[in-house]
Amino acid sequence: MLWILLYSLGSRPAATEAGAVSLDTLSFHNYGEGLTGVFFNVFLITMRTAGLGTILAALIGFPVAYAMAVHVPPRWRSILLFLLILPYWTSFLLRTFAWRIILAPQGTLSDLLHTLGIINGRLLILDTNAAVQLGIVYNYLPVMILPIYVALERIDKSLLRASMDLGAGPIRTFFQVTLPLAAPGLLGGLLLTFILAAGDYVVPTILGGTKGLMVGNLVATQILASQNLPLGAAMAVMLIALLALIVVSAAMLLWGVRQMLRASRGAPL
Repeated sequence: MLWILLYSLGSRPAATEAGAVSLDTLSFHNYGEGLTGVFFNVFLITMRTAGLGTILAALIGFPVAYAMAVHVPPRWRSILLFLLILPYWTSFLLRTFAWRIILAPQGTLSDLLHTLGIINGRLLILDTNAAVQLGIVYNYLPVMILPIYVALERIDKSLLRASMDLGAGPIRTFFQVTLPLAAPGLLGGLLLTFILAAGDYVVPTILGGTKGLMVGNLVATQILASQNLPLGAAMAVMLIALLALIVVSAAMLLWGVRQMLRASRGAPL
């Protein structure tokens, strides 16, 4: 990390100089360049894609985790958890490549939708941002489900029964008891999914093509293709700083929510 930070302050050496980075003069020029023009737009696209993917994963993952923790008998939970992580036994790269076969214009999904009359022509989702979004949700959905499941599974069921005995219905019990107690797991899932999605390089490269550009691809392009290691390092540092800021903001938000809940219940702050 320190070397990356140091490289980000360097400059691209002249063609006659040896080495990938010149550290003769240190400056923040690369950071200014990384926040201009197309580079800044790629950062916005990355945050939007990772944010939307995280929200979709939460909307899908929370009901799944809730069903596993509350409604599934204990003897079946281990089997479902095994099935949940089973795709991770296969290479991340291979699983992402498999989606190219599914989403291809002449692929399985396109033929099925055409047969059912849902689409008239061929499915043209491959090599678009929508394909990247789908790949992110698919690959990181277990990362969202597992922390939420752990938080829900550890909730004392007597608290839920006590809430019902005191006159609260299922919906009120869920929002006033279950959801606040599961908040740490939900926040953990949101942060893990967002951080991994924002720094992803494989999914946008394989499923997005030129239309699925994200910061990870931009960093790789600057380092490998453009041979501009200082600018690539600056972009990497900016992404890390942005993710760190989001983590700190989420922690402060969780602390604020807890204080509000304690105050609403009359507990001392």
